Amino acid sequence: MALTSRQQGAITLAGGGLLMGTIGVFVEEARLDALTLVFFRCLFGFLSLAAYCAWKGFFTRTQFTRRTVVLALISGVLMVTQWVGFFDAIHRTSIAVATVVFHVQPFWVVLIGAALFNERLGADRLGWIAAAFVGLVLASGVIAAGNPQGHISYVIGLSEALLGSLLYASVTLIAKSLGELRPHLLTLTQCAVGMVCLPLIAPLIAPLTLTHIGPMQWFWLAGMGVLHTGLSYVLIYGALPKLTTPVIAVLLFVYPLTAIVVDALVYGRALSLSQLAGMALIVAASLGVNLGWPLLTLLNPNGRARSHAK
Repeated sequence: MALTSRQQGAITLAGGGLLMGTIGVFVEEARLDALTLVFFRCLFGFLSLAAYCAWKGFFTRTQFTRRTVVLALISGVLMVTQWVGFFDAIHRTSIAVATVVFHVQPFWVVLIGAALFNERLGADRLGWIAAAFVGLVLASGVIAAGNPQGHISYVIGLSEALLGSLLYASVTLIAKSLGELRPHLLTLTQCAVGMVCLPLIAPLIAPLTLTHIGPMQWFWLAGMGVLHTGLSYVLIYGALPKLTTPVIAVLLFVYPLTAIVVDALVYGRALSLSQLAGMALIVAASLGVNLGWPLLTLLNPNGRARSHAK
């Protein structure tokens, strides 16, 4: 029985999320600093995406105007900075914690969009956003008693993941304004920015250091570029047009849930009950914001009825 377009999209998006959920293992096993990891992710990601875009015929003059190039370059700086922060956050905290903290990104999009475009959020959306940040505090593990997670390095890692989520929210808003530019080309440009900029600010990324990277490290580095930047982005970008917003909102959490499971299975770093509760709260809040679920109005149905009566 042939699958419908929507079913194909759901499977493809879930597959992309499952693949992205394993990136933390590649970051940990490569055993390199975050700047070097991101440089090679950009390098191998650029090569794989360039080959795909050439095969699909995406390189056309209409895709590249002065406006799109400038905004794509700005998004590249933000994205590369976010990648560096996220990878270092994994080193300092764990795959699960860094990923969960990073996934408050949709709420930054809502807040920044409201600030820029004077949009009214409403009591329900504000309530969900507040709930999400309560979940963030729980998921971060900073309030867990008796753990060494109060160490300054851990807090720095949490801050990097949170800042990364804010930067990625900015990239998302830029991408929304580039409707005429294919997302594959946007990611390709972002990888190009990393290839050019990172060697300028990180002297360790030099030809002489390549001799210190072992064969297995090359496997993990190439995997981050080809699998997590090439293949996964192709899967995700190809699936999104086939799906409705509610389905996308649900399936996007395949990524963090996979990361949690992978971290527990591979490294034995299972989240505590309070952290899992925080993750659940973030998921519920994200769905509430995206799907327009009532929250505060449920607590005061009479007040809502009065507002309708007006």
